[in-house]
Amino acid sequence: MDASLPRRRTRRPLLSLSAGICAIALIGGCSGAGFGASHSGIGGFGTTGSEMSDAAAQAAARRSVNDLQTDYETVIKNVLPSVVQIEAGDSLGSGIVYDGRGDIVTNAHVIGHHKTFSVTVATGEQPLRAKLVSSYPQQDLAVIKLEKVPKGLKAAVFGDTSKVAVGQIVLAMGSPLGLSSSVTQGIVSAVGRTVSESQAGGGTGATIANMVQTSAAINPGNSGGALVNLNSEVIGIPTLAATDSQMGNSAAPGIGFAIPASMVKTVADQIIKYGKVTDSGRAALGITGRTVLDHNLRPAGVAVVSTKKGGAAADAGIKAGDIITRLGRTPVTTIASLTEAIATNKPGQKTKLTYVRDGAKKTVEITFGEM
Repeated sequence: MDASLPRRRTRRPLLSLSAGICAIALIGGCSGAGFGASHSGIGGFGTTGSEMSDAAAQAAARRSVNDLQTDYETVIKNVLPSVVQIEAGDSLGSGIVYDGRGDIVTNAHVIGHHKTFSVTVATGEQPLRAKLVSSYPQQDLAVIKLEKVPKGLKAAVFGDTSKVAVGQIVLAMGSPLGLSSSVTQGIVSAVGRTVSESQAGGGTGATIANMVQTSAAINPGNSGGALVNLNSEVIGIPTLAATDSQMGNSAAPGIGFAIPASMVKTVADQIIKYGKVTDSGRAALGITGRTVLDHNLRPAGVAVVSTKKGGAAADAGIKAGDIITRLGRTPVTTIASLTEAIATNKPGQKTKLTYVRDGAKKTVEITFGEM
């Protein structure tokens, strides 16, 4: 019998990787020989030391597997009730209950330009109405609020981003392809990734720093959900999945990215308190620019179209017509590479900026402003 999936569109922008992605399966194993003297037993049957060692190892392995399974089940029981499904027009996404007052944090691209939403929570079958508090597309985050808070609504616990480690086991929870309360598992593959989001499929086009890369399956509809450690703590919000440009932009399995919990809390706390983000914590150069090409038609830098008065670039003497080629130690060839380089810095931080003016290369120190 064929299963019929919901026909609503699920929202999750894709990250396009310029290079092809190859999947490499590493399969290895080892076996150790046990050594031991024979011991006499009842009826003349002996048990060798290797047999006892193997039995002990198998028992330990069974206990380890059972303990891990219990950990998984405990985490799912603790966190899944805090993960909701959000309907925004004809699109579906996920969200996390942020507090007991009905505030829900999600991705900005999940809610799009909508102001009202239908939210399905774990405490009841009937969808609840919610309204937009504020959206912050620059970080692809938003907060919506339930009009009526159901009894037993459970807020998620957010973890410490600084303690997230490569190899850590994680679970991704959300509504992939409209399948609510779904869970996938994987590990933290990398930390500190700076990723630019596509504008295709409703994406915001944001460049986001310090993202958590994970091998846990992230599919359309997972956006805005929870990436959780085995301590039942949310360590990130799944937001992006990579695509392979050499395979027609098809999904690249096992390469997903989540906005770190620290940034989620920074943005959500401000939106809930002030109704908007008042302190982004994100560096800004204060220019508009365009990518320029060299004589071989290859990207060669960013031409400054205009500067913002009082901005970092203007204060450092950068003018329209200058071509930026390096920021700190990072070469700049395109608008995307400049945006990603800026995203790794903080407001007030100083660095060197290299540019070309009238054919001459120059370097100046700049102090970043705030986005």
